[in-house]
Amino acid sequence: MTRKRHIYGINFILWLSFIAFAAVIIFLTWIFQTMLLRVFFGADMTKELTSVGDKAYGDIGFLMGIPGGEDEINRYLVQVMNENDLVTAYLLDNSGNILYPTEVIDPDGYGLVAEPDTAVFRRAVAYLDEAIEDGREFACGLAAVIGGENYVYIARYPAGRYAVDMNTTGDIYLYVNYSTQLAEAALSSMRVQLIAIAILVIFLALVLSALLSLWLTKPIKRITRAAKRMAGGDFSVNFKGEYSYAEMDALAETLDYAKEEIGKSDSLQKEVLANVTHDLKTPLTMIKAYASMIQEISGADPEKRAKHTQVIIDESDRLTSLVNDILNISKIRSGMDTLKLSRLNLSDFIRTVLERFEYLTETQGFTIEKDIEAGLYTEADAEKLEQVVYNLVGNAVNYTGEDKKIAVGLHRAEKGELRFTVTDTGKGIPEEERATIWDRYYRSAETHKRPIKGTGLGLSIVKTILLRHDFRFGVESEVGKGSTFYVLFPEK
Repeated sequence: MTRKRHIYGINFILWLSFIAFAAVIIFLTWIFQTMLLRVFFGADMTKELTSVGDKAYGDIGFLMGIPGGEDEINRYLVQVMNENDLVTAYLLDNSGNILYPTEVIDPDGYGLVAEPDTAVFRRAVAYLDEAIEDGREFACGLAAVIGGENYVYIARYPAGRYAVDMNTTGDIYLYVNYSTQLAEAALSSMRVQLIAIAILVIFLALVLSALLSLWLTKPIKRITRAAKRMAGGDFSVNFKGEYSYAEMDALAETLDYAKEEIGKSDSLQKEVLANVTHDLKTPLTMIKAYASMIQEISGADPEKRAKHTQVIIDESDRLTSLVNDILNISKIRSGMDTLKLSRLNLSDFIRTVLERFEYLTETQGFTIEKDIEAGLYTEADAEKLEQVVYNLVGNAVNYTGEDKKIAVGLHRAEKGELRFTVTDTGKGIPEEERATIWDRYYRSAETHKRPIKGTGLGLSIVKTILLRHDFRFGVESEVGKGSTFYVLFPEK
């Protein structure tokens, strides 16, 4: 199943993100300005109108109880409007006609203000009547918003409860209107400013997203070009550079590490191919040569025929061993060969494997010293573990010194671990080569040559099996004095 290829790059995504962010901020600002600000404004105006209206209602009610107080009422209403520039205050009859202030000019020069909107007044009276019918409690009068934009205060003086001449016998209403012209002008100006700010913000978002995308994608493009060169087989590329943020430095270091490992793998594959070709070619050549000799020379000579056929058998066994090792390591590394874990007596297990090397002590003069502590148990795949022990001992046989001595040990270590060691007296391994000895067909600073026994894949098989078990392992070596390979098994 192929994955869908993304067609949008970082440039587009950043641009879209910045534009979306700017749009959200502008939208929220617009909502605040056009809705929330109006709500806050309305609440403040209603509170202020109630304060002004209640005070005026009480003061005018007092003046209305004084015979001949008409002029005082007139002056008081003019004073209220003088003290509150956006407020107009009236005493109106039931029909909305102005009773006070009158047309008389007061000493300060203030004249009669514009007549109130009769339709708004009537709706305010209806609002007051509904509130009274609903049983709402209020001190003097009510502040209301009529038509969504007219802020008014309405209060009633019942008929017959006044001593001054009001030119009416019915109810009288105190009607206070708050002008929203300045507020609307301010809001309109803010809307224009918001539009200008929106245009500026979007422009800045475009510029910043373009600059940021260039800054972010420049090192990515550089690394991409280097990766393409590496994919083409050029392992001399260098991913490291002067980057402005830590993530790119980390990516460059990771890619450089991957490049080195892939380069090693490429070199190793070439080496393995050459070595496998050599290892396959040599026994096949030997088999063919000795088969020809039997056919042409030693066919009638039982003694020579036996020697020649034994060579063919030995080379066939060697060829089989090589093919089996290649198959084993391939199966283990591919995960096809699952582990079958079981608890086993590691002490007895190692002694059993070492018995297979007794022919070396009897026929070739090898000495295998055993220092194995009894009764130590671990959990592992017995079949795979046998390969580990056999290959480590076989490696020591191949590379031990002229004294042909090998030491095998098993002891309880710290932290619940069992330390298994195989020591030889060979030339040792230089420190700079110890990390690569586990590679397939590795030979310590020497050209490839066939070991006494084995195929050259032993340590690679050991490494693969131990990694599958998650066991710790390694090598300790001193040039000229030999090497000690060790494995740490968990004690069970």
